[in-house]
Amino acid sequence: MRASLDKRPHEVAAMFDGIARRYDLTNDVISLGQDRRWRAATIRAVGARPGDRVLDLAAGTGTSSEPFAAAGVHVVPCDFSVGMLTVGKRRRPDLPFTAGDATRLPFADASFDAVTISFGLRNVVDTAAALREMLRVTRPGGRLVVTEFSTPTWAPFRTVYLEYLMKALPPLARAVSREPDAYVYLADSIRAWPDQEGLGRLVRDAGWGDVAYRNLSGGIVAMHRGVRPAG
Repeated sequence: MRASLDKRPHEVAAMFDGIARRYDLTNDVISLGQDRRWRAATIRAVGARPGDRVLDLAAGTGTSSEPFAAAGVHVVPCDFSVGMLTVGKRRRPDLPFTAGDATRLPFADASFDAVTISFGLRNVVDTAAALREMLRVTRPGGRLVVTEFSTPTWAPFRTVYLEYLMKALPPLARAVSREPDAYVYLADSIRAWPDQEGLGRLVRDAGWGDVAYRNLSGGIVAMHRGVRPAG
């Protein structure tokens, strides 16, 4: 199944339901193993300490949540794909998987010390609404970390990267996934996503302070950070 770039929630959820079982393996293959480095960088950026409460949005099967739990952090993996949650609960029954839409989070105000979302914000129907919801559920002084595909900074490399996305990724996805059309959508969604500065403006406009970003892998991925202002 392939969702449209209109990002209708039921289409996107159904698409992720269909690729849930092999999602982690496929990501590892098509990212050439880089996804592990990106997850590790995100965990360091969140900087959660034992006892902190962290909301991990678009957590999928819980791969991104597991290291937080292992470090003594109270992490809540949240996703709107029932298929992803089902696979996650089966593999990681100790994690408190929660169904939720990023634009209408099922949590009280100021519930978390930090909120993070990796490779999921561009799939949300309303980016600005999601960023405001993340602000709402974060305590004053709490942190936001958004890790997302972005725009390579070196023009020759950017050309090679876009060629890979549009020409190499679909056949590679066909080799390891039973739903290759989903990865055509994912490639299209990456091309349509704002660059580093554009996403930074969206984060600031949602009310986050101290917004900054760091490029990973030459800008293939960018990690944006923000802080909920006190008062």
